[in-house]
Amino acid sequence: MSVGDYAARNRTAIGGGAIAVVLLAVVAAVFDLPVGELLTVGMAERSLRAATPIALAAIGGLYAEKSGVFNIGLEGFMILGALTAAAGTWIVSGEGSITQVDLWFGVLAAIVVCALLTVIFAVLTIRYEADQIVAGLAVWFIGLGFGPFTATVIWGGVSSPSLPNIDNVTVPLLAEIPVLGRVLFDASPLVLFTILITAVAWVVLYRTRYGYWVQAAGENPEALDTAGVDVNRVRYATVIFSGAMAGLAGAVLSIGIGSGFTGTGVTMVDGRGWIAIVAYLFGNYNPVGAFAASLLFGATDMLQVQFQTVGISLPGSIVGLFPYAAVLVVLTLVGYTRVPAAVGEPYDTEE
Repeated sequence: MSVGDYAARNRTAIGGGAIAVVLLAVVAAVFDLPVGELLTVGMAERSLRAATPIALAAIGGLYAEKSGVFNIGLEGFMILGALTAAAGTWIVSGEGSITQVDLWFGVLAAIVVCALLTVIFAVLTIRYEADQIVAGLAVWFIGLGFGPFTATVIWGGVSSPSLPNIDNVTVPLLAEIPVLGRVLFDASPLVLFTILITAVAWVVLYRTRYGYWVQAAGENPEALDTAGVDVNRVRYATVIFSGAMAGLAGAVLSIGIGSGFTGTGVTMVDGRGWIAIVAYLFGNYNPVGAFAASLLFGATDMLQVQFQTVGISLPGSIVGLFPYAAVLVVLTLVGYTRVPAAVGEPYDTEE
């Protein structure tokens, strides 16, 4: 896909992003905001960290939906992933001093557990043709209830004790590059992994035979079946992948860049699974576009910290709404996004 082709296919999203930038510039000029003090390297670094869990869940979700299954349960799987990562780390450490190895075990546990749980979701929606929306909402409600309940069983409260997070990785020489060095080469390995998996997801989806199978499963499953490819097997793989990615996203929140599991309110996930769905819609089902949209939402989420840094006083309740306001603006600017033709439609290979 050339740059011209990409621009033609994603002109609405690109235009929406351009309009958003212009609107931000106008707001900054009208309210005389100190743009130079707001747009710092630290802001970029924090925005990238905040975007990481959203981007991971978005990439998994777009793969599932590209194949024809709408995994609306991303929020629930993220909650379960955040809980599993914190609990796995705590248990393997023997409730003593937590090492980096313990933390990585927690990340792996979150991926594996959420992948296994997604198998159940996949069987219900693909084999038994359960309503995908209802099944996804059920996952969300289970996560909201089961997460804090399990935390109470393990720690005696709905939240875990404070846990350390995964150390940053500093790449020699590259970390000395101005701006990019601090943002990309002196960062959490999970941030770097997210950038890598975004690139790999794009290559697999648009440059490999398997990627064409995924797209065909969501657009024209009959043709894929006629070509001798098992449609439902492709869908199983992408749905399980989406659950694993949501589990990893939850692990990033709790022990990757966070300090443990928080089960109060709507938990520490706090709507990021829903934002991930908007991100891949805004990105037009393109992993790179989904990552860019996630970065936008991450930046709006970090504005509260940046405002405090430069001395701009706004109520926390107002600033906390910025990511959701960004979602509304994005949806308004993007308008209609063409979803895969066979999304939500079960496919019987015996027919």
